[in-house]
Amino acid sequence: MDTPPAETFYEPLDEDRFAGTAATAGPWSPGLQHGGPVSALLGRAFERHDPVPGTRVARVTVEILTPVPVAPLRVAVRTVRPGRRVSMLEGELFHDERPVARATGWRIVAAPDHIEPTDHAPAPPPLPAAPQAVAAWPGAHLGGYLSAMEWRYTEGSFTGRGPGRTWARARVPLVAGEDDTPLVRALVLADSASGVGAQHDFAKLQVINTDVTVALHRDPVGEWICMDARVHASPRGSGLAQASLADASGEFGQVLQTLLVDEQRP
Repeated sequence: MDTPPAETFYEPLDEDRFAGTAATAGPWSPGLQHGGPVSALLGRAFERHDPVPGTRVARVTVEILTPVPVAPLRVAVRTVRPGRRVSMLEGELFHDERPVARATGWRIVAAPDHIEPTDHAPAPPPLPAAPQAVAAWPGAHLGGYLSAMEWRYTEGSFTGRGPGRTWARARVPLVAGEDDTPLVRALVLADSASGVGAQHDFAKLQVINTDVTVALHRDPVGEWICMDARVHASPRGSGLAQASLADASGEFGQVLQTLLVDEQRP
């Protein structure tokens, strides 16, 4: 198995400032972060902001304003719609006091214990027993996020044409010295939907998401998450990535991404 490029995605500098490590680097450049750790850092901030007992963060939408450098970031969160049962949170990530990402999150009171569970999705495939080597398209940076995650595909691959389905887990924590929460584990993976379900040759086309929305009807259980993803694109249109997220017990959430689809440029 490959060695993770760092022991954590972020090193804390103080309460709201974090240094991105080499593990955050995405496949496009060793100097730019993957959206997974960025999303998870904002989700972590939502969970810690004025917590209300008995509630959970049920939906997070992250808007990526500009490529996020592998560098120190500052996170800020505020409540824009307070409430005991439903509240909306807003967060921003700054690099050198310039906003690089924004997010909103809905925090909702947890459903009563007696609510009957409903699940209309098929059960996920079993977790493959054997580890798989990290692989991607020619020119991709493999030494960052792709190596900090462990991937076990059951359908498709980063080098093939989607749809794709993989079990995955982070091999390092989001923040040094902390255990990842279920929300953080889901967000670290969610931004990979367009890669897991890729339909196009990334060596010839740019397929880059402008945002990611993650909605979870329950918290995932365990470190492994199964992502079943597909990408839609049309001439004179744009791209759309969709994915379902499941654990060993079944589906627990959905992912949606808006995609830029364009010719590769220098």
